[in-house]
Amino acid sequence: MARIAGVNIPTQKRVEIALTYIHGIGRTKATEICAKCNIPAERRVQDLTEAETMQIRELIDQDYTVEGDLRREVAMNIKRLLDLGCYRGLRHRRGLPVRGQRTHTNARTRKGKAKPIAGKKKA
Repeated sequence: MARIAGVNIPTQKRVEIALTYIHGIGRTKATEICAKCNIPAERRVQDLTEAETMQIRELIDQDYTVEGDLRREVAMNIKRLLDLGCYRGLRHRRGLPVRGQRTHTNARTRKGKAKPIAGKKKA
C-alpha cells in the first residue's frame, strides 16, 4: 500500500482515482498531478515505481495544501468568521446554512433531525 501525504491509498485502483482518497485532492487535481509527473492515466498504484511514488509525494508536498494543513486552514477561516460576528459567522454558530439556502423547508443536513413541536396539530 502506497502512503502519500499521510494517507494509505488503495493499490488496486488507478493512480488518478487513488489520489482522490487524499483530503484536498479531487479528480481535477489528481489528473493535473498525473500529467505533471508524466504518469499515464491507466497506470495502477501497484505498478508505480518507488521513484514515481516519491515524485508524486514531493509534488503534493510542494504545490498543494492537503490533509491536516487544509483542515486546519478551513477551521481557522470559520473561527475567524465566528470571532468577527459577521452574518456568515452567526450562521456557522447557529448551525444553519451559510450560503443563503432556504430554511423553512429542507436544510436538514445543517439543522439535524426534525424535532416535533408539542401541541401543534396538522391542519
